Amino acid sequence: MIRITGVCVGLLIAWSVGVAQTQLPATIVQPSGEQLLELIDANMVAATQQSTFSLNIQTRRGSRTIRARSWAEGSENSFTEFLDPPRERGVKMLKLGTQLWTYHPGTDRVIRIAGHLLRQSVMGSDLSYEDLLDNQELLQYYEAAVTGIDTVLERSCWVLDLVTREGEETAYHTRRIWVDRERLLPLREERFGSSGRLLKQTGITEVMQLTDRWYPRRMYFRDMLKEGAGTEILFETIEFDCEIPSHLFTTGALRR
Repeated sequence: MIRITGVCVGLLIAWSVGVAQTQLPATIVQPSGEQLLELIDANMVAATQQSTFSLNIQTRRGSRTIRARSWAEGSENSFTEFLDPPRERGVKMLKLGTQLWTYHPGTDRVIRIAGHLLRQSVMGSDLSYEDLLDNQELLQYYEAAVTGIDTVLERSCWVLDLVTREGEETAYHTRRIWVDRERLLPLREERFGSSGRLLKQTGITEVMQLTDRWYPRRMYFRDMLKEGAGTEILFETIEFDCEIPSHLFTTGALRR
């Protein structure tokens, strides 16, 4: 979660949206896993938003930084355009529901990402294309249980264990999430395969408050099957409930 539903607005739709100040009812001292997931799902979407952000990708060969701007409509649609470095400038990515396309100006080709291509790395980062589509409501696909209390970033957190519901298909069979007990913001997550192997780690290292929303300012995403220190995401600007031209969420916008 941090659903980069997690995070950036286009690339990290799972983590990129902030959490509005919804609180648990005062009568609930120890929430159930289902209650927490319901609140997190409800808080994880803004009507519209736009942002600029940078990805610092750290591999065993070194590091590089990519800047981009992105627009999103709910958790379903997003459009991302890469700005820097020059060799990546003009690359675009469009997400409409469960479908994903990329455009590369060097080849002037629009490519739909599907099948085995979904497991490939995005721009050499620790995110796969499959991660970008992982924006489903967690309560629909997972059963959840509160299994403890821990501390992350000096914040008291509920530890929430998720297991895929019988008959559902998910990219990660189980997940463990550390949820800020006051802000209801997921601060850290571990994602596991069906074998129990840890596949991905993600977390927030710095937060900011925008109006009534707590939002990741700086976060990381790490593929545990790759060498390197992972990918750090830094949000530079964020605007909520902004006007977005409708043509932006069409395949025709990729070549404009």
